[in-house]
Amino acid sequence: MELAQLMRDRRSVHRFEPKEVPVDLVLELLDTAVWVPNYHMTQPWRFIVSCGVGKRRMAEAVRGMKERKETDPAKRQAAGQRFYDKIMAIPMIITVVMAEDANLIVREEDYASTSCVIQNFGLLAWERGIGLVWETYPWLLEPAFREAMDIRPGEKVIGNLHVGYPAQIPAAQPRIPAIERVTIYG
Repeated sequence: MELAQLMRDRRSVHRFEPKEVPVDLVLELLDTAVWVPNYHMTQPWRFIVSCGVGKRRMAEAVRGMKERKETDPAKRQAAGQRFYDKIMAIPMIITVVMAEDANLIVREEDYASTSCVIQNFGLLAWERGIGLVWETYPWLLEPAFREAMDIRPGEKVIGNLHVGYPAQIPAAQPRIPAIERVTIYG
């Protein structure tokens, strides 16, 4: 498939088949995805791949956070279990982490580069029949999550990628044509 068509066909996938994604394939795709422009070649990214029973560590941390935040004691356990089950139902979760440079300009460039890695990975995965959605939820910042996933001081969680074989592919959402957002001086 041509790259332009691949870019137009790719979708954010939220529902997955109950089928494991081969870790070796994901590592191969990540190895290609990191070929992005990167200011001073800092290569600040790191990937935490959670699959199979390995997701339990994340699911248990999130369950605990959700239970602690639920103010109604009668709903506490159900709230935590709902998130636990949701995480465990995702075939693979890749937590994308970036080292935060003290220099704000470098940090901004690193964030842009890490975002490009995620986009590259998404396109490479789509080409192989694997879908994903990039999620950024508030609990990624919680100390309990960071501790459970061994996220170090000085690292920023860019997001969790929910990865799997699509059970349903959403319809395309309309895009504003680029020409409507272009200013040309010349």
